[in-house]
Amino acid sequence: MEIVQVNMVLLEALRLYCPVIVLLRKASEDMKLGELIIPKDTSVSIPLAMIHRSKKYWGEDANEFNPTRFADGVSKAAKHPNALLAFSVGPRACIGQNFAMMEAKLVIAMILQRFSFSLSPKYTHAPIDNLTLQPQFGLPAVLRPLRA
Repeated sequence: MEIVQVNMVLLEALRLYCPVIVLLRKASEDMKLGELIIPKDTSVSIPLAMIHRSKKYWGEDANEFNPTRFADGVSKAAKHPNALLAFSVGPRACIGQNFAMMEAKLVIAMILQRFSFSLSPKYTHAPIDNLTLQPQFGLPAVLRPLRA
């Protein structure tokens, strides 16, 4: 698997199963967002999970796992360049974004060098929000060594 492909898989996984499903912000000044007036000190919730699965931004297959949507980069994956907010954007973006992505790629590469893996038949798909999005019943997997 090429790094570009691993990156696309990670981005798509983050789109569908973003660890933080809602961002909270407070307006530092009065502002206008489209036709909406947001007064200073108003708390605003940004529903990442809803944005990441919006057919308006991601197309009719918004609920499907399709890493190739990131083939031309993050800003061209959706109908809006900032539709992927897994690490937020702008001055409040996650400072650990690059580290987290590099760490995930290294872990995947190390696993794939030594094992094949698949979900256990005991796996039940049940994401739950426990401060971060997590599999409610764990993530049982079957690992098989590539060389005996």
